Amino acid sequence: MSLKNCLALLFVLAFLSFLVQSDFGNVNVKSHTLYSSNNQYVVYDLYKPSSASKENKAPFIVVVPGFQRSKEALSNIAIELSRRGNVVALIDPYAQGMSSSSLSRRAATTEGYGMFALIDTVSKGNLYDFVDTDKMASTGHSMGGNAAIRGANYFGREAIRENKKSKLHSVYVSGYVLTLTEKVLEDVRSNVGVSYALYDEGAFRNELQGWDAGNMKIAPEALRTVNSILDENQKLDVIELEKFYGEIDKNTARVIYNERLLHPFQPYNNIATANQLIYFDKVFNSDVKLDPYDQIWQWKELFTLLSMITSLIMLIPLTRFLLKLNFFSELVKEVPKPLPVQNRKGKVVFWSIFIIGATVACLTFIPMVDIAKIIFQKASNRELTWFFPQRMNNSVMLWATFNGVFGAILFFGSYHLFGRKAGIKKDSWGIKITNIEIVKTFLLGLLVFLIYYGTLNVIHFIFHVDYRFWFMGVRIFQPQMLLVLAMYFPFFFIFFLSNSLRVNGAMRFENQPEWISRLVAGLANSSGLIMIIVIQYFVFLYTGSVFWTTNWLSVNLLFGIVPMMFFLPYFNRVFFEMTGRIYLGPVITCLIFIMILSTNTVVYLPI
Repeated sequence: MSLKNCLALLFVLAFLSFLVQSDFGNVNVKSHTLYSSNNQYVVYDLYKPSSASKENKAPFIVVVPGFQRSKEALSNIAIELSRRGNVVALIDPYAQGMSSSSLSRRAATTEGYGMFALIDTVSKGNLYDFVDTDKMASTGHSMGGNAAIRGANYFGREAIRENKKSKLHSVYVSGYVLTLTEKVLEDVRSNVGVSYALYDEGAFRNELQGWDAGNMKIAPEALRTVNSILDENQKLDVIELEKFYGEIDKNTARVIYNERLLHPFQPYNNIATANQLIYFDKVFNSDVKLDPYDQIWQWKELFTLLSMITSLIMLIPLTRFLLKLNFFSELVKEVPKPLPVQNRKGKVVFWSIFIIGATVACLTFIPMVDIAKIIFQKASNRELTWFFPQRMNNSVMLWATFNGVFGAILFFGSYHLFGRKAGIKKDSWGIKITNIEIVKTFLLGLLVFLIYYGTLNVIHFIFHVDYRFWFMGVRIFQPQMLLVLAMYFPFFFIFFLSNSLRVNGAMRFENQPEWISRLVAGLANSSGLIMIIVIQYFVFLYTGSVFWTTNWLSVNLLFGIVPMMFFLPYFNRVFFEMTGRIYLGPVITCLIFIMILSTNTVVYLPI
């Protein structure tokens, strides 16, 4: 695909995404910034339906994404709620996305990730005259769900002190039940809906164990939620799912949902989405009568997925174009000859190294999570720091650095022990390069990075969308993230360079179809991490509890990392074929892939 066609397709897909996100022009979507206490600020997308006005005030719902999620990750919920006449504020939680960090280590508990400040401000009636301040709510998934129930408790206690109704008319708690305690629930003065995945991987933390842990019919957390508004002689031992208990007008309504899903995929399911829509339609007696299964958000996910794929494909013609410029043209070298066809001994060595590399990658990931907690204590403890402030990516960085070095050792070790005797020449590796060429390679990689994200910023400015699928996304970022990128780049680059060396110096053979070569390279790079996921869910399938409990969120992180690892060798091979050298691919992919990782996680910067 040509550069021109890629750009044209990106803009077409962005326009289609915009149409879905805005309900074909019926909902206005704009970003806003609310400055709260202590110079903190929360950035949010406001979804305002055209039906909301000063004369026709609409309910107001704050949507709070979970841990490691930016606001765009729950745009599907905002789309469907706003289509039904609700004004929706989709926030970047504190320390995530475009919002500032929080001075509180427990931002969900003490500030609702910024939701408390937004509800407080809007409740005064001065910010938005089209909002019905008697009908304000919050919803969120995972830690966002924790923020919602914490908000119900926070504003409930305020209501008790001031002898008035809670500012939060209703909350919807998705994917989190740990906070459904008697202490929290006793002060709640809001309607409460609870949605919990029956197969939630985090259920091992709940009061019941095994498969019962996620069964909301009998779970103590769900029973307490419902029983908190019932008289002593009415208290339940078993809950009827989807049944509304209590009275909506008195803010005592309770309803429990229990979808047959895994934790990370709960927000992206039509049944789970429908349940949430049913809840808010009922508690707010919505004027817009849309079937809860009349959902269009899937189309935006499709268009932004195609955008993400197209944007990555665009890197290829963009780089080819830049390499034609006189300044960069000297980087184009003849592609070295591939390795000779493998004999039987060569195949044994190759697949032995494949297995060793994958095994080490598998065995070292979780230990690196634990080591990161020791080395990077502030980030691990949610404290603000300029020293490697990414709590989750610190472990990924350590893992990448170690496996990059180990992979290089395997490569050179196998050459000295076997390859040299088999007649393999170093010239086939594509490692010879001058100092000037190195400098120009890095400049070219940086230029590609800037054009790539510059294009994204233009698209976001015009259409207010980015490139993504579910929780994996390429998004705009704050300028401070460039410092974070510079901090992490050298360590990740070790892995990316090592990968390029192995993919192009040890996995190119004469007469081997290119698709097989790239497939093997992709599996070699990702199979170790895939094995972690397999182990985690195989044990979960047979026991009802995951294998890794303490670090289960780190395992969930792999759903976003594995695709990157699988496709990384493809790009390293393509850029190698452009230049005949192993360096350009790692520079480009490291800059872009690491920025993708960095902008989709928690960053405890002191800003």
